Amino acid sequence: MHIEFRHLRTIKAIHDTGGLAKAAEQLNITQSALSHQVKGIEEQAGVELFVRRSKPLKLSAAGMKLLAAAERILPEMAALEADFAGLQSGKSGRLHIAIECHACFEWLFPVLEEFRKAWPDVDVDILPGLAFDALPALQREKVDLVVSSDPEDLQGVDFTPLFDYSPVFVASSQHPLAQKSHVEARDFIGQTLITYPVDRARLDVFSQLLMPARIEPAAIRQVELTAVILLLVASNRGVAVLPDWVVREVKYNSDYVTRPLTADGITRRLYAATRTDETTKPFMAHLIRLARTEAVKLQRA
Repeated sequence: MHIEFRHLRTIKAIHDTGGLAKAAEQLNITQSALSHQVKGIEEQAGVELFVRRSKPLKLSAAGMKLLAAAERILPEMAALEADFAGLQSGKSGRLHIAIECHACFEWLFPVLEEFRKAWPDVDVDILPGLAFDALPALQREKVDLVVSSDPEDLQGVDFTPLFDYSPVFVASSQHPLAQKSHVEARDFIGQTLITYPVDRARLDVFSQLLMPARIEPAAIRQVELTAVILLLVASNRGVAVLPDWVVREVKYNSDYVTRPLTADGITRRLYAATRTDETTKPFMAHLIRLARTEAVKLQRA
């Protein structure tokens, strides 16, 4: 049996209008063409679909089964066509984001709140990119955007700059290192370093300062939340290194100070990594603009 979508539309139109003439008008075909189509459907099904000589024209038991299928399948197809139309116009799609920056959750949430209002038909999800290899996942189309500070030369991937930041040393104002104008790698010897629960190679303090100097702190204490890190630092339970915008954005009355890393300071840049053929998608481009705008707000705070 070969039933087409037009056959389902025909059965439903005849049922809804109660006759061939009105159904033909609704379907914008001639009554003769409609009668021929009905005959063809019945030949395909091998059963009569209508009760003959009934007014209005009624469906047989077999016709009712076909009608049930039409009422189930046609709305699904209409919804699918609408989804495809949205994809073609760039109004809908999928945006699964992986973040290789633990502190970036606090920056990204306001961005996504604005994005949600502008693009309600885009499916947004956030994945902890630190838990897997985010950039290979981007190439495999498992995720659609990666927030990273480590750009690579990858075929088919664009790295769009978002903003620059400086990782800064954070300590209690009562800590001896608070008296220094800046801190060096050797200053971490004997210190308890409070960090996010992230592999050390992905932490700026290690990748940019301690690992090149082959310096190891006395202890490492991992903490999930920025607020808790700051409270522990203010209580002189250890020292931390955080992005400068994080420290400015979190307003507490805790007694802590910030100092540059090295005399010249360290500057890092965050990027939005996207597949090249999707970088200019309207909703993708808008998200990147929102991300840059929110970053400016944080740096001015």
